[in-house]
Amino acid sequence: MKIAKLTVGVLGTNCYVAVSDRTGGCFIVDPGDDAPRIIEKIEEFHAAPEAVLLTHGHFDHILAAEALKKRYGIPVLAGKAEEALLSDPRANLSTVYGTAEKTLRADRYLEDGEKLKIAGLDIEVLLTPGHSPGSLSYYLPKEQVLFSGDTLFLESYGRVDDLQAAHTIRDSILSRLFELPDDTVVYPGHMDFTTIRHEKMYNPVYFTI
Repeated sequence: MKIAKLTVGVLGTNCYVAVSDRTGGCFIVDPGDDAPRIIEKIEEFHAAPEAVLLTHGHFDHILAAEALKKRYGIPVLAGKAEEALLSDPRANLSTVYGTAEKTLRADRYLEDGEKLKIAGLDIEVLLTPGHSPGSLSYYLPKEQVLFSGDTLFLESYGRVDDLQAAHTIRDSILSRLFELPDDTVVYPGHMDFTTIRHEKMYNPVYFTI
């Protein structure tokens, strides 16, 4: 598969276009803004979009989702526990950062452990809360690729709002993501890519929560 990263929006969010070499289909992870750039990348690949996958509902991960849905006639998928966040501009922070109020309704809400097949690629849905209640990570076992959203970063982890959320994100990382194979390549919602092996060695989640 080919994975293109586009850094978009006021918070420098990573949007990914993941294309199957076998089928030519693709999916888009966290289209946070700048729909024309994302569309340009899709067309550069001559790819056929099949879905938008949201790791969570904060505004900087969703602003271009509706434009892609309308252009390609594809569904938007998100975690079940993100439904309230997506529907509340204050909760999804779209009012905090000076952008227009934003709400979004997903076409399908996903549960932990679901198995998807999109563009001929097998995708496992992992519930990894902490940064938000319904944060999801998407794991492609055959490709050993993980889209971790704002749960796991390069030598860091996502922002949390209170001590309970801090303990929750720690558990998500240690008991869910660090159980994946060490060679898994991690594509996070911000910053550069990493691997599970590297994060087991250098991530401060062991010490700061």
